[in-house]
Formats: sequence, structure tokens, C-alpha cells
Amino acid sequence: MAQMGWDEVTVLRKRTPKASQLKSTQAVNQAQRQGASVETTKKFSAATNKQHSTDKNTAKLDRETEELHHETLGLDVGKLIMQGRQAKGFTQKDLANKISEKPQIVNEYEQAKAIPNQAILAKMERVLGMKLRGKDKGQPLGPDKGSTKKK
Repeated sequence: MAQMGWDEVTVLRKRTPKASQLKSTQAVNQAQRQGASVETTKKFSAATNKQHSTDKNTAKLDRETEELHHETLGLDVGKLIMQGRQAKGFTQKDLANKISEKPQIVNEYEQAKAIPNQAILAKMERVLGMKLRGKDKGQPLGPDKGSTKKK
């Protein structure tokens, strides 16, 4: 520092701004004032927690109504369950305990709101003693094929 000549020049530079600083509104406004070209793009689904897009687009989903709903139990089966339960003198809670299910399940089956589960229907058939599936709904349940014993 003691002897600096006129030929030597020291240049102090500012650090180049970080990418996050270049994206700030201040930096964009300053670049626009200076006449620099500024490109802005809007990102689709930015700042959302969506990991994957859907397989079908929304218009297809609107048109496809039958594919997207589950078949519920028929009202005739619900009435048969109710009649069979009342004939045996069971409440919904009693029937639910006998088939090891919640009372809400029995209620949904009787109101025909449930999605049919063949295992639950089979349990109900055994307890109520009547068929709830197939062509001969409401008919008494025949003897079990596997329960015949040989003597």
C-alpha cells in the first residue's frame, strides 16, 4: 500500500446475486426499469402437495359415471334380511353378534346401502336359515352338503 503507482488499478466488485435474489420482485422490477428482457412463467400446480397426476382427465371422469360407482345390495335382499331377523326374534345387534360383525353393518345391509360382501351374506344365510343370494332368494336354506356324516 505504501507505493501504489498510477498504472495499477484496484477494482472492487459486488458479489453476483444468488438465484433466489434474482427471482425477487425487486430484482424483476429493477431489470424491467433498465430495459432488460424479463421472462416470467407460471408453474402448473406449484406449491401443492400433489405427487402424481390422475390417469384419466377430468372430462373423461365426468362422462364415465357408471364405471366409478359401486353396486349396492338390492332392496329385496335388505327386506329379506329384515324379515328373517324378525322371524327369529333377533334385533340388529343380536344378528350382528351372531355373525361377528358390527350392528352398523347389519343396518346398512337392511337399508340396501352396503356393498355386497359374499362372506357376510353367507354368515347371514347360516344364522337366518334362508338364502339371500342366487335365483331362489328367500327360500329356506337346505341341508349343508358337507355336514352329512357317514355311519
